[in-house]
Formats: sequence, C-alpha cells, structure tokens
Amino acid sequence: MAKKDTGSVRDALRIGKGTERHDPGTFPIGPKKKPKALEELADAGAKLAKLQEALYAEGVGGGNRSLLLVLQGMDTSGKGGTVGHVLGLVNPMGVRYAGFKKPTAAEARHHYLWRIRKQLPVPGQVGVFDRSHYEDILVPRVQKLVPAAEWRKRYAEINGFEQELAEAGTTIVKVFLDISPEEQLKRLKARLETPAKWWKYNPADLDARAQWDDYQKAYADVFAKTSTETAPWYAVPADHKWYRNYLVARLLIEAIEEMDPKFPPADFDPETELKKLEGVGVPA
Repeated sequence: MAKKDTGSVRDALRIGKGTERHDPGTFPIGPKKKPKALEELADAGAKLAKLQEALYAEGVGGGNRSLLLVLQGMDTSGKGGTVGHVLGLVNPMGVRYAGFKKPTAAEARHHYLWRIRKQLPVPGQVGVFDRSHYEDILVPRVQKLVPAAEWRKRYAEINGFEQELAEAGTTIVKVFLDISPEEQLKRLKARLETPAKWWKYNPADLDARAQWDDYQKAYADVFAKTSTETAPWYAVPADHKWYRNYLVARLLIEAIEEMDPKFPPADFDPETELKKLEGVGVPA
C-alpha cells in the first residue's frame, strides 16, 4: 500500500495496521537517483552530526535522554552497512553499537532481555542494535526452538520493555531493512564470488533463505503486534544501498529534531574566563 509523499520520512515509512510496506526496490520519498541521494546524504550527515553533538552534550550536562536505533532485516539487507555509512557520519564518542548473534551459553542461562539491557545507551548516546531482542521472537518461532506459547508472550513483554525505556528518556527508532529475495540472491552470490567478501558469508544464510516465507510471516506479526505509538516500526526499502542509507539518516534526523536536545548552560561565567585567559598570556 503506497503512502503519500508528505515530506516526512517517518510518515512515509511507518508501518501501521497490518503489514503495509513499499516494494523494496521503489523510492517512496526523497531522491530517486543515486547522485542526488549521495549529495543529500552528505547534507544530512552534517545536520545529523550537529544534532547528535547537542544530544551528547545534553547527556554530559546531566540530561537523561538517549536514542536507540534498532536494525532488523533478512541476511544481506545491510544492517552493518547502514551502521558504517550512517552512524559513521557522527562523532563515535556519542555512539554505542551492539551486534546480537546467537546467545552464548552464559547468555542463554538468563532471561532473553538480560543481554539487551546490558547494551542500552546511556544518557546522551545514540545506541545502535544490529539485530535485537526481536530475534528472540523470530528465530525461535521459525526454527521451532521453543513452544509457541513461549515466543507469543514475548510480544507483550517487549512492548512493556520498550515503554519502560521510553518513560526513562530513550527515543526508540525501529527500522526493518526490507530487501527482496532477488536482491538477496545477488548479494549472496557476490559474497561467494569475491574473496574479500568471504568473511561476510555464513552457510547458515542459505537455511534462512530457504525459510524466507516463514520469516516474512513472522515479521508481519512482529509489526502488527509491536508497532506501537511509543515505538513504531519503519520499513525502509533496502534493495538500493544508497537509498537505504539516505532514509535511515533522515529517520534519525527527524527523531532527534523532535527530541530537540539542548546544549547545557555554562556553570561558569564565560566573560570572566575569557579575561583570565587573556591574562595568562602565551607560555614561553
């Protein structure tokens, strides 16, 4: 179901009731050509960096707010690439990255949210989850690792968890990088045909590809049950990497602009300090 280009990327990409999403290869909002998108991404990067600096400074000054970017998607959809190209535009001091793979034996002994809580951003930070707590619904469901009653109760648990984060000052931006099976095939082949990309390939990726429809159904239920007013989902068409990066940058800009972070006031008199500085002179 196409959505009207209102100028707001969040409005254009937000998943509402059901699973309305744009085709992964389309351009529902913003630039339609790569050169224009790269030009606008550069401008967006400068803007994002300034907003992130204000958020970081606010946290240093005693503020309690942070932002959490949750990235989900099928293999090769570009979660790592998005982190590099979009979050690489801002000061790394204010970014906290966490990639979630299969739980370790130690992690598996705890509640599934235990390892998630350990990686949450502190005030002033932009946190990034490369995969997330949603893996604890998707994978157990598709691979039948736990009884259905177990993963079904996690929808409500996660909604409560995210509401708790929001009330504590964290703005949550949940992004599904929506790639087509045709584009995934191209990217998997490129990984196998390019020695420099072999490290990215995992034979298990083919198992997940074989279960494509099952994962799509699982994602559809995740969107229907956890796209809330507090933490909505956004589906980003991801067949074109340059367009994906532009959209995610814009989503972050809109989210932080709404937060409207403020630089903290000085706890000293700048004029007095300037006079003192001028009086010190230049060291010999």
